[in-house]
Amino acid sequence: MNILYYDCFAGISGDMNLAALIDLGVEPASLSRELSKLGLDHAFTLKVSRDARNGIQGTRVDVCLHDHEVEHLHEGTAHHHDKAEPAAAPHCHHRNFADIQTLIQSSVLDESVKKTSLDIFRRVAEAEANVHGKPINEVHFHEVGATDSIVDIVGAAICYHQLNVDLVWASSIELGSGFVRCAHGVMPVPAPATVEILHNIPTSRGGTNHEATTPTGAAILAVLVDEFIDSPVMRTTKTGYGIGHRETQQPNVLRVHLAQTTPARQTETVQARLLQCNIDDMTGEHLGDMIDLLMEHGAMDVHFTPIIMKKNRPAVQISLLCSANEEERFKRLLFRHTTTLGIKSFQLEKTELERRLVTLETPLGPVTVKQAILEGRVLHAKPEFEECREIARRKNISLAEVYALIAKYV
Repeated sequence: MNILYYDCFAGISGDMNLAALIDLGVEPASLSRELSKLGLDHAFTLKVSRDARNGIQGTRVDVCLHDHEVEHLHEGTAHHHDKAEPAAAPHCHHRNFADIQTLIQSSVLDESVKKTSLDIFRRVAEAEANVHGKPINEVHFHEVGATDSIVDIVGAAICYHQLNVDLVWASSIELGSGFVRCAHGVMPVPAPATVEILHNIPTSRGGTNHEATTPTGAAILAVLVDEFIDSPVMRTTKTGYGIGHRETQQPNVLRVHLAQTTPARQTETVQARLLQCNIDDMTGEHLGDMIDLLMEHGAMDVHFTPIIMKKNRPAVQISLLCSANEEERFKRLLFRHTTTLGIKSFQLEKTELERRLVTLETPLGPVTVKQAILEGRVLHAKPEFEECREIARRKNISLAEVYALIAKYV
């Protein structure tokens, strides 16, 4: 499988992302041709150059706004964290989400690029709406509605689809520290919109003394990344460096890799045996104890089915699933602990999804969640029942309330 891996030790911004993907192999001329489909060629020029930070060579991207298009505030400090703060300009463009949708949908960009671009903008719009307490359609973009930010986001979508990778992975994201000036005034780092976008995504803080990750960079990762993993098992084939505009003690670069990895285990098929016997002369208490006993001895599954036997006797059919090499052991257990005189055995195959246990931090405390994995992606997940029951008793709330709260974090 072909992987695009983001190594975000110095955070990410829109222009650094474009630079890194160009350094990885996206042709600048091809990117410019696609961006021309937005109909904004009169407003900007894309400048691609070579640069270095701390001895690391890479690509730098500048979205040069034409004089009549210079906005009062583009993503200089509130979004493009590695550009100098711009001076005031004659006028500014405050586009809302509807304006952005119209601009992108009316273009002749590929439908896949349109969808990815709008997904990224929507993540920013939803975050801004939450921060400012407004409906999404009433939020006016300031920095993110500016021409250079539109280029960054649509450019990210274009590059992603041109790379044609199977999956996108990323490390934990460095957010930075300090304060930043934006259209709304001075804001803490990370900016409130960045915090909203990155809920439930692994991040770190304090690795730099400036805004390391911007809302645009955060939204790009939130939409594109399939899995956040700090220690990936992969074979890198190419590395790109996006050079930031700041001079910092740490290398102000975004590193990305093209890599290959053996596909995550899709499913596993094992040889199994289904053992069955019919019981009409054991009490409910004894039968209930049988389930616990057989599961404690390592049965894959045990279930009871009510049946009617000869002479119209109500009975229970015990069905036990075990691995092929455990068949004889479980037959002996059934003979010893039930009244059956015979056991049927069926040869079969059991196909299992990959399962993974992860610990989530929630307002109720840490909770273990079991994830079902297919093709490297989580199909579904559920918290462990016993832990939820214990939380419900400890907090004196219902089990349903525990599940409802935890569901927000799964």
